[in-house]
Amino acid sequence: MSVEDQKRATGEAAAAIVQPGMVVGLGTGSTAEWFVRALAVRKLDIVGVATSRSTAALAQELGIRIAELGETGPIDLTVDGADEIGPALSLIKGGGAALLREKLVWEASRRCVVIADAGKRVTRLGAFPLPLEVVAFGHTTTLDRICDALSDCDIGAAPRLRVKDGSPVLTDGGNVIYDIACGRIDAPAALAAALKSVTGVVDHGLFLDLADLALVATDAGVQEIEP
Repeated sequence: MSVEDQKRATGEAAAAIVQPGMVVGLGTGSTAEWFVRALAVRKLDIVGVATSRSTAALAQELGIRIAELGETGPIDLTVDGADEIGPALSLIKGGGAALLREKLVWEASRRCVVIADAGKRVTRLGAFPLPLEVVAFGHTTTLDRICDALSDCDIGAAPRLRVKDGSPVLTDGGNVIYDIACGRIDAPAALAAALKSVTGVVDHGLFLDLADLALVATDAGVQEIEP
């Protein structure tokens, strides 16, 4: 089974969980796109809350009704992908530059399901560069404080500004993204707290104690993994 086939399988498995009448958080990225497409095929009476403009546009194109976060009350279920899935369903997210909106939707949800191909499972977080969403104003001065926080956590990697076509990548909120090639993250909670405390940092891509279930597709089928 190819990686793309695995993504499709896990997206379809997650879509099967959704029940009529639900408010559903719609994730961002290639795996989440398979979920949105599979969900649209079911033609359920649901409301979607998108984690990005691109996901909102796709959902509306496919006939899924979209509401803004806060317009619907609590979200019953959010389904989203991840860049890494570590022990106890600790996650790194943000490779698609939607980490703040994703986290806002996740934290407003009663239940969160992460979907991924088998290659996303790791024994320790950190091989995938950790995204950091930073206020664009004065972000180079914020970088100095970020480096101090990383040093306090014994991480010597220098954050790199994410650039595309010669310009900084901007999130839907108009912020910039820095990526930190940590290599390994031995204390995710401590690192999350240190980064969050830096003025100018909007949020980080560590999603800890948020996922209730992981659906991971392998050649043997879709596995259910709990924290």
